[in-house]
Amino acid sequence: MKLILLGCCGKMGRYVTELCSERGHDIVCGIDLCPSPMPYPVYQSFAEIEAKEGVVIDFSSPSHLMERLAFCADHHLPIVLAATGYTAEDLALIEGYKTRIAMFKTGNLSLGVNLLQLLVKKAAEVLGDGFDVEIVERHHAQKKDAPSGTALMLAESVRAGCSAEKENVYGRHGNVGARRKREIGIHAVRGGTIVGEHEVMFAGEDEIITLSHSARSRKIFAAGALKAAQWLLDRPCGLYDMDDLLKELV
Repeated sequence: MKLILLGCCGKMGRYVTELCSERGHDIVCGIDLCPSPMPYPVYQSFAEIEAKEGVVIDFSSPSHLMERLAFCADHHLPIVLAATGYTAEDLALIEGYKTRIAMFKTGNLSLGVNLLQLLVKKAAEVLGDGFDVEIVERHHAQKKDAPSGTALMLAESVRAGCSAEKENVYGRHGNVGARRKREIGIHAVRGGTIVGEHEVMFAGEDEIITLSHSARSRKIFAAGALKAAQWLLDRPCGLYDMDDLLKELV
């Protein structure tokens, strides 16, 4: 498989590069605003790219999203959108391109986390509105967006499983009053080098059920990105996510 890797000189880009070397994938080139030596050409802009082929994996930031989507559309390249922190405008832009290119977007590329989503949805279906739901996510001190994209995905899984209307409440401070049944509490912890931990607590009368996932290395996200890229090859135009991939695995 041939790849173009965006954000290639960052931590995730280096993990993807390492896995590609182990698995025999060919990174045609990389894009990074702060280039450093890599075992393939690295450019600072799309205008410098000569070999326009393969699947694009984007581990950069949400900024300049229009430029990378336009590049993929102009050259008929599928793209795995692995960044987080997209704004409402970014999401609308992505939606607008789904008739032009094949895109794979998820808040978390770990198969384990996406399995956790399915379990959370099932738990919400079974437990109903009798249990309060709180989500805690923990990440390293350098993570810029909060809450994590994965925490928001898990909140959506709760909503999908509940018959009652739910709303996200981000942390609590001051005299906020008693907890309302429609709340999904979401709390972000930042510190040290935590790769990523997510916990969904269903708190009922006299019992608590906790579902959790802990990432011990960013390599799981690199592996997920390669799996998504391989799956995206030869797909028709559209916006896909990990649910689409998991349907073929379970």
